[in-house]
This record gives sequence, structure tokens and C-alpha cells, in this order.
Amino acid sequence: MIRSVLFFVLALLCGNQLTAQGSRKITAFNTGWNFTKDTVAGKWEAVTLPHTYNKTDMQLGKNFYTGDAYYRKQFSVGDQLKGKRIFLRFEGVGEIATVYVNGKFLTEHRGGYSAFAFEITNVIKYGALNELLVKTNNAAHPDIIPVNHFLFPVYGGIYRPVSMIVTSPVNITVTDYASSGIQIIQKEVSPEKAHITVNAKLENREMHYRDVIMKTALLDSKGNLVVETQKKIALSPQGITYANDSLYLKNPHLWNGIKDPYLYRVDVSLLRNGQEIDRVEQPLGIRNIELIAGKGVFLNGVKYPMYGVTRHQDRWQYGNALSPGQEREDMQLIKEIGATTIRLAHYQQSDHIYSLADSIGFLIWAEIPFVNAVTTKEGANAKQQMEELVRQNRNHPSIYMWGMHNEVYSKTKDDYVPVLTRELNDIAKTNDPYRYTASVNGYGTMDRPENLAGDVQGMNRYYGWYEGAIDDLEKWATTIEQQYPDYKVMLTEYGADGNIDQGSDTLPDRKSIDPVSGQFSPENYQTETHIHQWAIIEKHPCILASYLWNMFEFATPLWNRGGVNARNLKGIVTFDRRRKKDAFYWYKANWSPEPMVYLANRRDSIRTGSAATIQVFANMGPVVLKLNGKTIAGRAGVNDKHWLFDVTLKKGKNKIEAIAGKGKTCSDLMYWTLKQAR
Repeated sequence: MIRSVLFFVLALLCGNQLTAQGSRKITAFNTGWNFTKDTVAGKWEAVTLPHTYNKTDMQLGKNFYTGDAYYRKQFSVGDQLKGKRIFLRFEGVGEIATVYVNGKFLTEHRGGYSAFAFEITNVIKYGALNELLVKTNNAAHPDIIPVNHFLFPVYGGIYRPVSMIVTSPVNITVTDYASSGIQIIQKEVSPEKAHITVNAKLENREMHYRDVIMKTALLDSKGNLVVETQKKIALSPQGITYANDSLYLKNPHLWNGIKDPYLYRVDVSLLRNGQEIDRVEQPLGIRNIELIAGKGVFLNGVKYPMYGVTRHQDRWQYGNALSPGQEREDMQLIKEIGATTIRLAHYQQSDHIYSLADSIGFLIWAEIPFVNAVTTKEGANAKQQMEELVRQNRNHPSIYMWGMHNEVYSKTKDDYVPVLTRELNDIAKTNDPYRYTASVNGYGTMDRPENLAGDVQGMNRYYGWYEGAIDDLEKWATTIEQQYPDYKVMLTEYGADGNIDQGSDTLPDRKSIDPVSGQFSPENYQTETHIHQWAIIEKHPCILASYLWNMFEFATPLWNRGGVNARNLKGIVTFDRRRKKDAFYWYKANWSPEPMVYLANRRDSIRTGSAATIQVFANMGPVVLKLNGKTIAGRAGVNDKHWLFDVTLKKGKNKIEAIAGKGKTCSDLMYWTLKQAR
């Protein structure tokens, strides 16, 4: 009881919420911070984490701030914590974090997307105020990936949560690349059995060898014990002790993606004299994932539909400093559309996002930001970020793929990019030999020097936007099918910009759109791109998975395209998450089991021609269209979710209603106004 009160007092002194994993105490460390860009002027602003100093300027254009900014926090640690080990864990700082405690330099972390942890046990003052100072810097650096702000901004600040972790001197390691210190490996997974191996890194900071019991427990989704093992381990006071144990299950409840994302929990505890001295909890979704060239992705032996989107994490007026509620909203929107897999591009995303994916059932492609440009100075940092990505996230059942690079190129197979990518592949496979690896190319050919370093080759194809015509995707897919039947290939980006506030009552000719520097990117062109390209994708099983670019609009501060400065408009939901474009409903009709019908081109409501074609998206049939109360005959579109109705509009306001289904029906309503018949 006294110990509980003392830790509660610590939480109050830190000004944050206290949580626990058994005897390990984890305190949120997010309030009571002060921020400034100018320590000389001494003007400090009170802030709460997460926080970024670029939430506005990086979303408006090229005149954004990069450089140093400072965060400081005072905190107290009571005398009762002497003899404990105390750590701080930062989940994300953009992009260099230099840390001082009580004026003493302690550590530096380079890279804006991965977590880092460090010990402060021996530099803090007990029973007195301590000061933590973090200098951040988000300028582009040639030796840190990403090396520029071109494809997306590197927001500055402590934009993800911070926590204080208190352990006993005998503990599961905290500073193994800020990972859990636990690795869970699944073997021989089937509906009949599963073999689970648990590896742990243990530390002893006492004077002598200590005998402990490592207890490994598997609990079901309700917290009931399923199986437990105990193993006696002698911990040396020098270095790290590696320990492992195995769990065997009969008739496991499998993690089955969106259909049934069942999660067990693995608790690894250290016991001494019958008392728990440390514990770490990790999720476990028991599953088997296999990619078969030319056939698809198989989850637990059954072909799994890979309905894929990509996600950038930033949001209008928030930057990347998001709340858990905002992250949950993103994942719920992705679930609503019927997606089953997400490429989290182009960097490691938050712990919370991966945990949400586990519980919702998404299959996740996770990657590092080796993207867009090469300096030949970023190799060491790319390797560091790959190590961090894998170690910090390899226990998440949702993750099936480690991504190594995106659109970086070389002239020969012996050049910098192919060699570095092979080294990244080795890091991923050494730390996690049981998952797939991939690299992504922006060309449509397999025979590129930077290709084939991983298990899967991704290709980004923007037919109808940056090259060719919309339907050229068919020729590309057929070529892959015929020439590379034994290769695992994924379509990792496709789509077009779509400005939801730019209307056109006719489909623009591709030649009238300049995708790089033009200011005209009407929504209906984006819609048409997705309609035709999804219909192609679903016919070609050689495309093991496809990922539309992008679920959400995001900032591109160095761009000025499509009528909105500093914005990539390829998202099918607006930057603020308030409006869904037509393409959103096209995919919902194709992917979601929820009955729906949707009238497309509703924002192209001012018409200049009486002859028009109305498009309807529906996942239930038949579809009946009524124009001003009169039923109109329809025809098939590109697939069975696409209906077309040729109509003649009357001058003035026209009421258009679509009704789908038999018996229980769905309906949608819109109005078009004919201004001048031609």
C-alpha cells in the first residue's frame, strides 16, 4: 500500500497519469512542458505534448521554419525511488533530439519517426527539482532519412507522447532500441496447434548474480490464463542475459484479419523470492501469412482479399501531433471503406496506430523513410531506422511486411542504393526472419538495378496522371503476369489528384491537366481514374496487393499544384477528414459488406449540356434510377458495382434518385441544375 502511494505521489509531481505493468511503473510525461525557438529572448510558452511547431507553416507553402527549437520540463523524483532504475521513452521527435538533464548532455537521437529510450537513474537529483531540456531540429540533413521535405514535411517538435518508466534494478531491458525487450516468434501455426517462442533480454544492475524465475504466461482476450511456463535464470551483473521459453497451444483461436482479429496477450514476468519484480505485456495474434506469386495473400491458409490504402499521418492544422482519438478516427475511416490492408507510408508510425491495426484486423506494410532522393550519406541512419522499426514493432500481429525503400535509384546493381537495400534486408531478416521484406520502384519494369533485394517487389504506377492513359494499367498488369509469373509483385501506389472544390460537368482530357505545375485537378478525373483502375486490378491475381494513393490528403510544402498550395490532393478524404470524395464511395461499394448506394459526381451539379450520364456505385442490386420521378433504364459499367444511366436533363433543377436492392433497399438523392442546354 505504501509503495502504491509513493508511486502515486511521483505521478502527481510529474503532472501526468500513472499506469503499470505489474511492478513496472509507466507514467505519462506529457504535461508541464515549456517551449521556445529562442532561448536568448527567454520567451517560453507552456505546451502539452504532443506538440509541433510546424502545424501551420508547413501546410501553407515554402516559407516554413526549420531549425532548432527547445522544450524543457521540471520534475521531481522522491527519495523512495533510490535503488530503482528510471528511464524516459520518447515515441517520436522531429527530427534530431539532443537531450540534457540538469545541464548535462545525455543522449542524441537522429530520425524523426522512431522511438528512443535512455536511462536517467544516475543523473537526476532525488528529493529535488530536476530539469529536462530537449533541443529539437527538423532541418533536412543529408545523413538522416528522409533527406528533404519534398514528398512530405518533417514536422519539428516532440510530436508523440513521452513516458517515464520505473523498474527494479533487475529488469527486462528498456533500452534495446526502445523495444519491449521481448520478441515473440510464431511457428507451426494451424487451427490445431501453435508453437510460440518468447525471447527476452534481461539486465541485472545489482552487485552480484541474482537468481530469478522468468514466468511466461499466455492469456486469452478476457484475461484468463491459457498456459504458463516458469524457468529459473541466473542473471549476471555484467552485460545482458538472453533468455527464452516456449509455449504450446492446442486448437488456438487464430487472428483472422478483419473477420476476427482475436488477440491473446503474452506476459513475461521476473520473480524473485516469489515476488514479481518486473513485467512486460505484449499482444499476440496467432496467424500464418503466406504470399504466393500469381495467386495472392493467404491468411491461415485461406486467400485473403487485399483491399489496400496508404496513410500519411498528418492532419490539417495539427501537423503530425495527433491525439489518440484522431488516430482512431483515421483507422475507423479506413475500416468504413472496407479496406483490409494499409501501407503506412513512408515512415514508422505511432505505437497506437499499430495497436489499433492489431485490434481492428488490418494487415500492415511498415517502412522506413528511405525515399525520393539519395545523398550517399544516409546509409548509417537508414540502417538504424530499420533496426528500430523492426525491433519496436515485430510483436504486432498486424504487420506482415517491412518496407526498405521507395523510389530511390541507381545505375547498376553494384551502386549505393542496391547495396544499401541488401544491407537493410539483412537487418530486417536478422531481427525478424519470419516476415516479408519489400522495396518499391517508380518504374513499371522489373529489370531495374535497385529491384529484387527483398521478398516482394512493389511498383508505383500513375497511369493517366504522370504517364500514359488511365487504362494503360491493363497492359502493365498483363506484362507482369506473362513475363514474371514467379515473382511476388504489388501495386504500391496508384491514383490521381482530385480537388473536391473543382467541378467539371464533362471529363477533362488528360492533355488539359498538368499534374506537376498545373492548377486544375477536378475531382471527377480522380474518380474516373479509380473506377477504371480498380476494375483492372481486381482481374489480375498477379497483383498480390494494391494500395491506392492516398487515403487522406497531406501536406507537401514544396508543391503548388491542383489549386491548393502545399497539398497532395490524391487523398480520397480531405486533409481535415471532414469530406469524402466520390472515390471513397467507389471503393466502399467494391470492398465493404455494408449495403450502400451512391450517386457520383454530385458536386458537378451545375450542368451546361442536357445529355448526361449518371454514375451509380452500389454493392446491391438491382439499381433503379429516377430522374424527376421517371424511371430510367441503365446499363452495366466497368464491373457489377458500377451502373450507368444515360439521361436528358430538363432546364433548371433536376431531382435524381437511386434505389438499390430488393425488399430491403438503400437510396441516395442528389440534384443537378441545367443552366443552359446545348
